[in-house]
Amino acid sequence: MKIKKTKFKGLLIIKQKDNKDNRGSLRETFNKKILKKKFVFEYCTTSKKNVLRGFHFQTKFKQSKYVNVVKGRILDVVIDLRRTSKTFGKFFKIILSKHNSLGLYIPAGFAHAYYSYNEENIIYYKLDNYYSPKFESGIIYNDPTLAIKWPKKKMKVSKKDKKLLTIKEFKKKFKGL
Repeated sequence: MKIKKTKFKGLLIIKQKDNKDNRGSLRETFNKKILKKKFVFEYCTTSKKNVLRGFHFQTKFKQSKYVNVVKGRILDVVIDLRRTSKTFGKFFKIILSKHNSLGLYIPAGFAHAYYSYNEENIIYYKLDNYYSPKFESGIIYNDPTLAIKWPKKKMKVSKKDKKLLTIKEFKKKFKGL
């Protein structure tokens, strides 16, 4: 595993070693000696083709996330919502897939979303705090201020995700995380 820093403080790309042979593959997705983070909660999601999930975050009990794709391919996008950050209000995009063996470590204070390219996408998360639905919020995926270019104009988005805050509403309500 190799860690690559981004221009966003604490946001890390992790290149994982994928050992392949005629039987299949073995990929080391996490090594505490290399990515020195303490995780307490894990989950796995599946998303069909053309699904967009997010942008999600928690206002209290903030979560750092380590995201990996074990099947399929996603466009992973994060927005820096840390009010004291030099990159506050800016977003970062990366393709994560089974084939490129990349993971993304997202520090607390970011909103997270992803778009699914393949028929079946399996995304595996490690988190450093538990899910608290009472403190969950988010930013609307199509906020014109952010002007994020998504792969498709029409995507499958949940009713809940279509009602999230704009970045302007977020700044007014929370100021930052």
